[in-house]
Amino acid sequence: MIDGTIYLNSASTEAATDALRRCCASRRWVDSMLDCRPFADRDALQLAARTEWRKLDRSDWLEAFEAHPRIGATDVRERWSRQEQAGAVGAPPHVLEALVHGNQEYEERFGFIFLICASGLTAEEMLEALQSRLSHQRAEELDVAAREHEKITAIRLDRIADID
Repeated sequence: MIDGTIYLNSASTEAATDALRRCCASRRWVDSMLDCRPFADRDALQLAARTEWRKLDRSDWLEAFEAHPRIGATDVRERWSRQEQAGAVGAPPHVLEALVHGNQEYEERFGFIFLICASGLTAEEMLEALQSRLSHQRAEELDVAAREHEKITAIRLDRIADID
């Protein structure tokens, strides 16, 4: 397995674009990350990712959010998303049902999907976070979701070395 930073530095633009889009689906973020190459090391990669994410506007964030499956969805096909949401696997049916209904309420209220860095969380913890965030105003919640997406992106960047 090669270091993901080395992979991104040496990959073709097309391959690096594909790898970065698996981490974050914002086209502007991917383009800016490509412009940041080469990365000195993983810390420099992570710093660039955070810096470039924070330069984006809200429409770019929403574009990135659209690529994520809903928390607790049973038809998640993308391997990284399945791994990140592993805490929902085997959750009691009433919790999964509450996640489905909570996701719908959240999307109706805010106009985008509920995002949470689900790695290591149980379905119950995800549901609790979803329910507590429903009390936010839209602007506040968009900022919270953007911070959660930033965490997800950092985890995914660390997984780039696993690209087949």
